[in-house]
Amino acid sequence: MTASVASAVAISGDYEIAYEIYGKLSDPVVLLVNGLGSQMIGYRTAFCDRLVDEGFCAIRYDNRDVGHSTKTTGEPPVLHHIRDDMRAGRSVNVAYRVADMAADGIAVLNAAGVDRAHVFGMSMGGMIVQTMGYTVAQRLLSITSVMSSTGSRKVGVPTPEAAEMLVKPRPADIEGAIAMDVEERRLEAGRWFDEVEVEGYVRAQYERCHHPSGVAFQYAAIVADGDRTDRLGTITTPTTVIHGDMDPLVTASGGEATAAAIPNARLVMVEGMGHHLPPETWDICIEELKCLLSRSS
Repeated sequence: MTASVASAVAISGDYEIAYEIYGKLSDPVVLLVNGLGSQMIGYRTAFCDRLVDEGFCAIRYDNRDVGHSTKTTGEPPVLHHIRDDMRAGRSVNVAYRVADMAADGIAVLNAAGVDRAHVFGMSMGGMIVQTMGYTVAQRLLSITSVMSSTGSRKVGVPTPEAAEMLVKPRPADIEGAIAMDVEERRLEAGRWFDEVEVEGYVRAQYERCHHPSGVAFQYAAIVADGDRTDRLGTITTPTTVIHGDMDPLVTASGGEATAAAIPNARLVMVEGMGHHLPPETWDICIEELKCLLSRSS
């Protein structure tokens, strides 16, 4: 059934963070955190409804620099300059870091009046919820890191095809950009790919907010964060790592390394899953959240 939904805005420093609540806040809350350049609708409404049907309250939000949240002003960063500074041991100047994006998620919980929540993050969102695990552990009931990695450049390395797709210039016209985005998602999808659904979702993202420079600011935050492996070793919150064995963008070693770095983390390797969370994987995600709910109670 369709859950009741409320929209609001949280304040995190100089940023307004747009969010939506599905269901009742009196139920266990799952904070859904998105990946690079992805808006809150990356977590499909039907997935949020499923969570509510299973007894959870779902909160999804737009990270800074996407969707209806505040956009960073100024020129976007030049990523190879950031990498050069890091290799040379120079201080890295970025607009914000992953820890700031983690603080945005906590600001959403504060605005919603939620003391503690289960946090569920995909890709860059996985990095954000991992960071919550060692910066604001007292606010978490559990962590689910999906299709993500540790930040080490030795693991989760994309396949050559996926790496090539990442650096291809985007067409200037919207229709061309949408077509390229769909093809990129086809490459990343793994076993399950519904072209009609994916094209509809991509088009909805462009119509809701088209802000390509935001991706550069977010990616700079990821690069500047570096290798989190040692920091992950301090996490004590119950954690599950979900990864697809067909993920070409963050290959399986990224998930394996994440689970190995976090004490007592559970690794769930999903056969046929790529860098994508299609309906075929939702049952697995929900069952793992239920297991975490029992571990954290």
